[in-house]
Amino acid sequence: MSAANKADKPAAAQAMPSGTTSGTPQLLLGHHLKQLKLPTILREYDKVAREAAREGIDHAAYLLRLVELELIDRERRVVERRIRQARFPAVKSLDTFDFTAIPSLNKMLVLELARCEYILRRDNIIALGNSGTGKTHIGLSLGLAACQKGFSVAFTTAAGLVHQLMEARDERRLLKLQRDLAGVKLLIIDELGYVPLSTTGAELLFEVFSQRYERGSTIVTSNLPFEEWTSVFGAERLTGALLDRLTHHVHILSMNGESYRLAQSTRRRKHSGAGADDQSANEIVDPQTGEITPK
Repeated sequence: MSAANKADKPAAAQAMPSGTTSGTPQLLLGHHLKQLKLPTILREYDKVAREAAREGIDHAAYLLRLVELELIDRERRVVERRIRQARFPAVKSLDTFDFTAIPSLNKMLVLELARCEYILRRDNIIALGNSGTGKTHIGLSLGLAACQKGFSVAFTTAAGLVHQLMEARDERRLLKLQRDLAGVKLLIIDELGYVPLSTTGAELLFEVFSQRYERGSTIVTSNLPFEEWTSVFGAERLTGALLDRLTHHVHILSMNGESYRLAQSTRRRKHSGAGADDQSANEIVDPQTGEITPK
């Protein structure tokens, strides 16, 4: 642009920052808010302005209200991202857990753990009990609470984790996976004991526990009492070393009782009406899973 053209340009336009395009104030504001990644303010500023005008709110209070909306929405998006990254098979909360169905479970301890202070202390949690008593539900609920409190979470089954570890070893990316697992604030390993592990699988899983020792919190759910964990890991020495690390700082949740899933299935059947009573005579309920199959 020549010096003559610059002189002809209005002074206000010459003072506009680099990258600013001409247009109405609304278009410019929309452009800038998108560039600044403030989608909530972009969506709400006009509505909040009308509310502020009706209520006689000054410009500072108006701006404060907008910023608060942006912060609230941003935190919601961050929590949603943590939940996605955790790879929960389902999102469950303690509000939907029936504590009366499992009398052996210490409800006050669970509610205390939901405050997530154990993660700051790097404590572990082990939920032990027979099949169908809600151990996975408790693990998922505590994982959800951790996401909401700002902690990184990863969920997996024991068999699934061993498969990932062996696959990563074969593809020469085991060290990266181990670093990722060691770095997560809360690792939830579900269903330990449902599937016996190979010698290699047991050793790889032991390494995960060992690398997380006093560095991060781990939740483990198992249908086996501690004295039977040798049947999963094979070697008594390996099992003993694992339990030594896992139970050094631990909260144990006893969850033995009648099948939680079976009780839920029974209640659903009772509420299904008289027609279901006729059908139930031709059905079998699996006591382990609570699933209903025809005779």
